[in-house]
Amino acid sequence: MQTIQQNNAIEQTTTEKITLDVGGMKCAGCVTAVEKQLVQYPGVDSACVNLATEVAVVEYSVGVVDVNELAKVLTDAGFPSQPRNHVNKSNSVKNTEIKHRQEMQSAFKQLLIAGTLLLFSFIGHLEHFTGFTVPIIGNIWFHFGLATIAILVPGRPILVDGWRGLQRNAPNMNTLVGLGTLSAYTTSVVALVFPNLGWECFFDEPVMMLGFILLGRTLEKRTRNKAASAFQKLLSLQPVTARLIANPQKQGTDISTVNIPAEQVKVGEWLQVLPGEKIPLDGEVVDGQTTVDESMLTGESVAVVKNAGNKVSAGTLNQSGVISVCATRTASETTLAQIVKLVETAQTRKAPVQKLADTVSGYFTYGVLTAALLTFLFWYFIGTHIWQDISISGGMDMLHHTGTKISQDLGVGSGLLISLKLAIAVMVVACPCALGLATPTAILVGTALAAERGLLIKGGDVLEKIHQLDTIVFDKTGTLTTGQPIVTDWMPIASEGFDSNYSSSQILTLAAAVEKGTTHPLANAIVESAVQKNLTIPTVQDLHTEAGLGVSGTVGGQTVVLGNKDWLFWQGVPKEQANNQTLNKQAQNLAAEGKTVIYIAVDGTIAGIIAIADTLRPDAKSLVKQLQDMGLRIMLLSGDTQIAANAIASQLNLDPKDAIAGVLPAKKATVIKSLQQDKKVVAMVGDGINDAPALSQADVGIAMGSGTDVAMETADIVLMRDCITDVVDSIQLSKATFNKIRQNLFWAFAYNTLGVPLAAGILLPSLGFVLSPATAAGLMAFSSVSVVTNSLLLRRFF
Repeated sequence: MQTIQQNNAIEQTTTEKITLDVGGMKCAGCVTAVEKQLVQYPGVDSACVNLATEVAVVEYSVGVVDVNELAKVLTDAGFPSQPRNHVNKSNSVKNTEIKHRQEMQSAFKQLLIAGTLLLFSFIGHLEHFTGFTVPIIGNIWFHFGLATIAILVPGRPILVDGWRGLQRNAPNMNTLVGLGTLSAYTTSVVALVFPNLGWECFFDEPVMMLGFILLGRTLEKRTRNKAASAFQKLLSLQPVTARLIANPQKQGTDISTVNIPAEQVKVGEWLQVLPGEKIPLDGEVVDGQTTVDESMLTGESVAVVKNAGNKVSAGTLNQSGVISVCATRTASETTLAQIVKLVETAQTRKAPVQKLADTVSGYFTYGVLTAALLTFLFWYFIGTHIWQDISISGGMDMLHHTGTKISQDLGVGSGLLISLKLAIAVMVVACPCALGLATPTAILVGTALAAERGLLIKGGDVLEKIHQLDTIVFDKTGTLTTGQPIVTDWMPIASEGFDSNYSSSQILTLAAAVEKGTTHPLANAIVESAVQKNLTIPTVQDLHTEAGLGVSGTVGGQTVVLGNKDWLFWQGVPKEQANNQTLNKQAQNLAAEGKTVIYIAVDGTIAGIIAIADTLRPDAKSLVKQLQDMGLRIMLLSGDTQIAANAIASQLNLDPKDAIAGVLPAKKATVIKSLQQDKKVVAMVGDGINDAPALSQADVGIAMGSGTDVAMETADIVLMRDCITDVVDSIQLSKATFNKIRQNLFWAFAYNTLGVPLAAGILLPSLGFVLSPATAAGLMAFSSVSVVTNSLLLRRFF
């Protein structure tokens, strides 16, 4: 019994996701350390950390993990953290703006410090280039004081964080910089205190290293904040407060309102929205008339008229009139809130190509420290004995063949000095930060820019799949067509062995009676046609619907069946009726015009046919052409007959073999699967509801529509605007973003692959070239800035 109870408890355990704001991360090594801390916590199933946005998305078992305790564990490990949902959401945007302002003020101070340090170091080096010595500044004790101040003031946070990284067995970029700086400073102090050793003092090296590091981090912070600005703009669209109507029964001038946080509004409560205000929640207009700017969701600049009964969305702008709105969703469930949530989640979903970077970054710092140690050992025990005529003069990379043995040039300890300089350069030149920023900054910029234009791309893994696409399958109705079909023909059929006792009006009336109980676009077209002709639509009983086939019901005591031929056969209609020559010829003529033909039978006898046309979207043909020009195969899925599907394919200049007809909604996923079995990488474009199984089966699911819950849950890309050409934009932006990821990773790997050997002195024997510690620090700072700047170039896409 106890075992059964335990099993039941396990089965009832559910998982949730929580977002943690994580501070103190400096590089990819920190990201790995944070993820390791999180996944080792009991009850945590997975964790994904983003260096660029400084957040961690954790999936955990409810009732097993204490979120506050989890945040405390990270904080104790040196990464100050707090659960995102514990922050006052109404102030989140304001707090973010304040944080960025404080960061930029701090960065400006760092910039001044870095500039001052670099200026003094440059003046001190004038003697090397011009032979001119500046009084006081050229004195070695001045440089000693400058280096000491640089380490104790701006360098102190770097040294402390690097030491903490060592303590928690997770060395990071600050560890490398700290070790390099202290090594250069300590060696120079020894040379200053014991001049008989014959060592040179290079106090300028730690000063310039810290100067370049601070300069690089200032520029990096500015570019990272700029990269996040698009997402912050999206966050700012969320209204903070709402004007709650205290007594909804009173209207007009007697309305009493109170301002409350939007997140406290409940479904069913009434809100007043004045002209110029954002609508606080998704809802329905219950009183008043106005025009609303919905461009933030639809991209359309023309305002939409809203009357009582019309839907409105959170974040859209009320322009002209005072309206009362009944909330239909809470603040956390609005379309805008879901968009923000999806974008934020997308920014933590990593592309598979990032796995290599993550694997490398986990061991990166250890590898660099090992490389620095091997560099020192090689040059001290081997290199300086083989190439005895090489020296490194001064603090800059002034390298030369002197033709004089080391022992005669710089003293007996010169081999130690040269070996130490090279080891320091190796530690400083390596940049794990570039690896850590390569993917998240590109995804941050790309997904935020896309969201601004109604394109929701759900993560780096989606970007990589899109880059591999070779086939795109479109659902016909509502995707390539307008989704607003109209009845074009309706007629009784009477010939070859059976008579129709119904007029055209009766045919349409019976069809409308049965279809009134369904919501399919074709059904709506039939009902709308009957209403326009002022026909009286009777009630229906025993209604039965079969998706993709048809409907049946009882109208006035008569059994009415409406649908395709197969549906009629299954409902007992004789095949000889459905296959008569006159009926088939008429149906084929209509289908050849691209119309959908629906058969109607009354009491087991075919009574007539109805033809419905759903016209192509105006830009559907150009869309297909653009995609074909991109080298993609375009296919069409339709529940219509092959003749009707071929007619649409002909209008789109598609090969008839790429038009697959007679496919029921439940079978669309099977078609996608068969293409995948032929080694095709397939995207499915549909409306996100009836096509949900196919969207889920496809390598990339692209949902059209206005952001329904099903679309957002199922598809990999959601096109919030009802604009078919957004398919092209989403694919092109995805490819551009993924290209940036690859460029960033290539640069990060190439930089470290080339930088470390150069710093280790691989070209020193042959060309007399090597990177000094100061130059290495400058290059390291440049590498991080270049990665983030390259990601920002995505803004040129639109």
